[in-house]
Amino acid sequence: MNARSLVVVSAGLSQPSSTRLLADRLAAATLDRLSALDAPTTVEVIELRDLAHDITNNLLTGFAAPKLQAALDALSHADGLIAVTPIFTTSYSGLFKSFIDVIEPTALTDLPVLIAATGGTERHSLALDYAVRPLFTYLHTVVVPTAVYAASSDWGSGAAAGGAASGGGGLAARIGRASSELATLVAASDRSSRVLDPFALPAGFSPTGA
Repeated sequence: MNARSLVVVSAGLSQPSSTRLLADRLAAATLDRLSALDAPTTVEVIELRDLAHDITNNLLTGFAAPKLQAALDALSHADGLIAVTPIFTTSYSGLFKSFIDVIEPTALTDLPVLIAATGGTERHSLALDYAVRPLFTYLHTVVVPTAVYAASSDWGSGAAAGGAASGGGGLAARIGRASSELATLVAASDRSSRVLDPFALPAGFSPTGA
């Protein structure tokens, strides 16, 4: 059986960042569940802060530098995506949206996606459902039902550590539920094993010109 491919996109700007920390915890939980499903999986982490200049240049010129192109190719052939953004001014970050803007519109079709975000206060958690989820729905991905938001207060509590204080709605519980949903879809995916024909004609194209 070919190994599945899981891509993790982190849009954190600082280093280290809570956004990357959440991304890593989601990836680890998803891998644990994929292992239980007997679905070997490789992971590639894309730090958008390292691609910021390439993303801007692509927006200006329409051409992707090799490092950015490698990230775009990984997404095109992935079986699953974990996308994590900080919330700025009640929505996803500009860097996160700029990266989405350079992705070919059909490249993520049918891709299982787990969306997540970090922010200073719990009041911004709804941004996942009114901003981030519609973005990936527009790209024809399959977004798992559970979105994961981590406020600053989550990291200093037993909920973040997965202890008894986490309760039914704690961060650890949300991570577990979302990662299980994503793992089920990734295990059933065949996107990474598809052979793409570089000479295939676009759907609806008639070679006869009729």
